[in-house]
Amino acid sequence: MPELDVKQKVLAANQAAAAALRRTFRDQRTLVVNLISSPGSGKTTLLEATVARMKDRYRLGGLDGDIATERDADRLRKAGIPARQILTGGACHLDARQVDTALAEEGETLRGLDILFIENVGNLICPTSYDLGEDFKVVLLSTAEGDDKPFKYPAIFARSKVAVLTKVDLLPHVDFDVAAVRAQVATLNPGARFVELSARTGEGMEAWCALLAEELREKRSKAV
Repeated sequence: MPELDVKQKVLAANQAAAAALRRTFRDQRTLVVNLISSPGSGKTTLLEATVARMKDRYRLGGLDGDIATERDADRLRKAGIPARQILTGGACHLDARQVDTALAEEGETLRGLDILFIENVGNLICPTSYDLGEDFKVVLLSTAEGDDKPFKYPAIFARSKVAVLTKVDLLPHVDFDVAAVRAQVATLNPGARFVELSARTGEGMEAWCALLAEELREKRSKAV
């Protein structure tokens, strides 16, 4: 069977699973956020800081994708929310069927949430094509990675509703042009929202949490 046909069948099966997940999340009134970035950009650290600010007002949960170890899910559980690790067995992305299986196996702890965070495998390429039933994708870029990434990896920046620049506390110590990154993101995705923050110092966290709360309200208003 030609390689293209196999890929199309895999993506079609994933789309069907993602559509079913999206219906479930709609019925449960859960906002689902798919976070995608290179390894080390600060996804888990951002989620820890988010949980600290929002867990008293919202029911939060996490799914964490990695090739090995339970470390990210352990960190979210320690932060105070239910979380499940999805080990991909070497795959460089999560798919909708893995998400569905993890939710089914986890049971009630990840049902009826206000916000479910899906922390994808660290990669700016593979996760881009796989719908997980999320409401929107968030792409993270840290100041330590360099300001050329949006144009080098255009697909994920074009498909993400939100672009988050992390580790802005390092700006005085690195050669990074924020304006250039903003311009690249605006070229690839004129409607994308851009957030600058530091989970370490708290700068920009209020805006990030307000964005999440706004998206949750908007989803629930449409469901009425």
